[in-house]
Amino acid sequence: MKRPPLPPRDGVGPARLRVLGGPLGEELTSRFGPEVAAKAIAGEVVDSDGAVLDPATVLPAGTSVYLYRELPDEAPVPFDIPMLFQDQNLVVVDKPHFLATMPRGRHVAQTALVRLRRQLGLPELSPAHRLDRLTAGVLVFTTHREIRGAYQTLFARGAVDKTYLARAAVDPSTSLPLTVRSRIVKRRGNLQAVEEPGEPNAETVVELVSPDGLYRLTPRTGRTHQLRMHMAALGVPIYGDPLYPNVVDVAADDFSTPLQLLAGRLEFDDPIHGGRHEFVSQRRLPAQPMSAALDAGVDQR
Repeated sequence: MKRPPLPPRDGVGPARLRVLGGPLGEELTSRFGPEVAAKAIAGEVVDSDGAVLDPATVLPAGTSVYLYRELPDEAPVPFDIPMLFQDQNLVVVDKPHFLATMPRGRHVAQTALVRLRRQLGLPELSPAHRLDRLTAGVLVFTTHREIRGAYQTLFARGAVDKTYLARAAVDPSTSLPLTVRSRIVKRRGNLQAVEEPGEPNAETVVELVSPDGLYRLTPRTGRTHQLRMHMAALGVPIYGDPLYPNVVDVAADDFSTPLQLLAGRLEFDDPIHGGRHEFVSQRRLPAQPMSAALDAGVDQR
């Protein structure tokens, strides 16, 4: 992948915009407002080679331009990001609830990626995978571009063993452990994913670790909101879930009710040096130690 023509600034990479065609300044004004157009006037908009673009420049439709956007106002997420591991290739952290993995929408500076880039002085830091903003636990980053693809591919092809913990109600009529399979589709612009008829593309092993409602979830696939949807489909939605089964409006600065879902353990063979990695979250769900739940003797077959 070609390196962006502008480096990250204060931990935040440049925005890439695809133009529709016509004079650049006029298009930026009509689509994004005068503040963005002013950046072109100030010589702060460049093409993919880093050449400064004039507001009068006419570009073919679909051409990419780059600029630094002003950061939105964000409610500070009042939780630290504990470090689990760091070497020349990897940074592994114990992500808190409410902190997005990387910039998207209204969450930019208050993301694990930007905060860690600033904290560690690693401008090329990049996530090898993602956790939902509301999910806490083990999150892996790569430190430089040259090795990024090897780790991202590892996660993308399902070569990473993942174990989650969740807290929910217990339905005595449901016999566990069991494997939940369904077809999950997440459409742009919709908060919730949906289950649709057709060939299953999502699979989760659900086990009850303790009778007070602590579950171990082992995803065999990685669809968006998969674990949350599968628990809700069993009639035991995860405590604190504002999306499933029903959408609940929560203020951006309300951190009082975290989703009781943790990425508890990740294991994989390192694609660079071949050694085996195992990373375990040190966070706790109410009433049950993380390590005890992960190591409990429950048959996972």
